[in-house]
Amino acid sequence: MRAMSNTIRTHRALTTLAALLAGSLALTACGGSDKKSDGDHSTGATETSTLTLPKLDGTTLEVAAVWTGQEQKNFKQVLAEFEKRTGAKVTFVPAQDPIINFLGSKIAGGQPPDIALLPQPGAIKQAVQKGWAKPLDADTITEVQKNYSQGWQDIGKVDGKQYGVYYKAANKSLVWYNAKVFENAGAKEPRTWQDLLTAAQAVYDSGVTPFSVGGADGWTLTDWFENVYLSQAGPEKYDQLAQHKIKWTDPSVKQALTTLAQIWGKKGYVAGNASGALQTEFPASVTQTFTGGDQPKAAMVYEGDFVQVNIGETKAKVGTDAKVFPFPAVGSTAPVVSGGDAAVVFKDSKGAQALAKFLASPDAATIQAKLGGYLSPNKSVPNSAYPNEVQRTIAKSLIASGDDFRFDMSDQAPQAFGGTPGKGEWKDLQDFLQNPTDVAGTQAKLEKDAAAAYGSGS
Repeated sequence: MRAMSNTIRTHRALTTLAALLAGSLALTACGGSDKKSDGDHSTGATETSTLTLPKLDGTTLEVAAVWTGQEQKNFKQVLAEFEKRTGAKVTFVPAQDPIINFLGSKIAGGQPPDIALLPQPGAIKQAVQKGWAKPLDADTITEVQKNYSQGWQDIGKVDGKQYGVYYKAANKSLVWYNAKVFENAGAKEPRTWQDLLTAAQAVYDSGVTPFSVGGADGWTLTDWFENVYLSQAGPEKYDQLAQHKIKWTDPSVKQALTTLAQIWGKKGYVAGNASGALQTEFPASVTQTFTGGDQPKAAMVYEGDFVQVNIGETKAKVGTDAKVFPFPAVGSTAPVVSGGDAAVVFKDSKGAQALAKFLASPDAATIQAKLGGYLSPNKSVPNSAYPNEVQRTIAKSLIASGDDFRFDMSDQAPQAFGGTPGKGEWKDLQDFLQNPTDVAGTQAKLEKDAAAAYGSGS
């Protein structure tokens, strides 16, 4: 499944969005202002809700997602509002990755959740093929059509039917950095890959390790690869590789891996070296970048807008201590990669459909937007709902891209290849982080695993 097929429009949008991010992120991050924007709304969301929901007194619902920590706490506030408005009782069920396996075991035991938040379009397709997922009802679809661009609607569809509501999005083309370290090193925010290597060397020369990599979580490594690949190979090749229409042994993959090795394989550039990075989970990769004063374990950490949740666990303040720049252009254009989590109904009922409708509304997304560390693809969410200028800029950029974005490649792949810890692309890139000189061997492993997964559709 593709977010968008029009390469020319997408290429133009990537350029525009990258330029917007480069300009406004640099300005807002440097300013560090948390001043509310002057009534800048994406579209006409109002303070008074017009959303109609049924009375559901006596109804109990379960919602499953892999979210943990602050993200889970914030989402529970959204569910609490649904309870308040409808009288239903909603329980959050913590799930494990890959969530499709977790759901399989729940369904086998006769206890599917009413709704699950699925982080991959491939997982939605799989849930539909297995007969688990239920289509959204007409009322919910109307809410989706009102609030989402066609691109976001389409990636929630299987065989033309709407199954997913993209409640949460991610801008996965951002690099966060410790402002004090950059200042001490005389490093500047990079626009190109070469600029990034120059900044990294300046940081290294100042006595701080340039990069923190959460290699224990293989998905972070796929995101690194996708940004380099999209910028270097271009949107058309990206779509072809995402659908396995070209092989992972293609020269374009070799080029991207070779480029990644300029950081992953350079001695002293990754905190803890490869072995340490492979034991570092994503949350720790963020917090270790923003603790330790001007001598943290690393100066920069790559990942999406959701990094802010983890920065919030430190004393660093987003916009002053913790700043951000768009993932630098490796080729002619800076990359813009999106991800997201879609609410999918697994037990068709009045209550489940009502909750899906609520999650498709600006009312639900606005609650979580105000809490921080969250980004919605819902164009009816007021930009002013986001708690700081950096987050408002990231949100505005996502909405401005309309249909013109590229969805996370590994999330489009069959779960066995792109979404399973210790297997497929996650494991192959972990092995590459351990040995970045083995480009050909990594390509061969990636192709073998991809061929098996795409061939079986699992």
